[in-house]
Amino acid sequence: LLNRPWRNSLNRMAELMTLMAVVCAGIYPILHLGRPWLFYWSAPYPNTMELWPQFKSPTSWDFFAVLGYLFVSLMFIYIGAIPDFASARDHARKRRYKIFYGLLALGWRGASSHWAHWRRAYRFIALLAIPLVFAVSSGYSFLLDLSPETGWHSTVFPPYFVAGAIFSGFALVIIIALGLRRFFGWQLLITVRHLDVLGVLLLASGWMTAYGYFADTFIAFYSGKEHEITMTMARLTGPMAWSWWTAIFFNLVCLQALWWPQVRRNGKALLAIAVGVLIGMWCERWMLIIVPATRDYLTATWQGYSPTFWDWSLFIGTFGLFLVPFSLFMRLLPMVSTFEVKEALHRYRGEADD
Repeated sequence: LLNRPWRNSLNRMAELMTLMAVVCAGIYPILHLGRPWLFYWSAPYPNTMELWPQFKSPTSWDFFAVLGYLFVSLMFIYIGAIPDFASARDHARKRRYKIFYGLLALGWRGASSHWAHWRRAYRFIALLAIPLVFAVSSGYSFLLDLSPETGWHSTVFPPYFVAGAIFSGFALVIIIALGLRRFFGWQLLITVRHLDVLGVLLLASGWMTAYGYFADTFIAFYSGKEHEITMTMARLTGPMAWSWWTAIFFNLVCLQALWWPQVRRNGKALLAIAVGVLIGMWCERWMLIIVPATRDYLTATWQGYSPTFWDWSLFIGTFGLFLVPFSLFMRLLPMVSTFEVKEALHRYRGEADD
């Protein structure tokens, strides 16, 4: 939307990462339904039982949020890749690849009318994705608001979740970008300038997330509610206080090193900070979800929690669910928007000639 030239080497990778993350996010509600093979009951479809889903249920909200996000993400990455599909079709040597990429290219020939319609559609999907990001991330915070558990009713949660999603997204983009530079030799496509910009964006989104940490804590004490304060103190000093302080350390303290340009342009330092951010965000989710669930209104029901083998198996399996389709897309889809890179190079050369 802003026509920033530095995004050309990163946008396809970020779009693909978003698509894979949405797939992973959609798996967890299905697995926790108890009867995952009946997940389609969450959809409002005509059926002989004459039953409709409970639209006040968070399960239905999850269904619409994930499905809407998945559809828009898929359309965004597909429409943006149509010119590249046409280029792959024209350069393919085997007939089956020509047919495959030809079908995906939708008859693209690079005519001026094609470009005009493409830019209009691409911009429309980008505009549609902006409110969707805010709606979906805010909607996830409302899933907690419907619960009676203390600690899940803060009004700062909607922007807090939006900032956290953007923050962790930038961290994952940095890790993938550095991996492509290191293992695929993309130093000329993903330059030090890109790393510097990503570092600045990570720092800015980190401060927005940090505001959510402190605002949530302040609101708990400002409310004057005894159990709200007790639960907040359990986060700060209880048996699971490690999750709070680990999140603060990685998501706020270590992040301040990005104020120095030398750190932002150093691949190893930036990688360490980005990995730390993902660890911190995982600890933040632990702090937000687990601590209130183990400290409810009845003191007699207070208990600890430790993940079982199956919990860890599901968590580790998510890495495979993310990486395998991501690797397949890397094999079949141009990971860099080639025509946008060529356009940016042509623009720079024109400015240099002038």
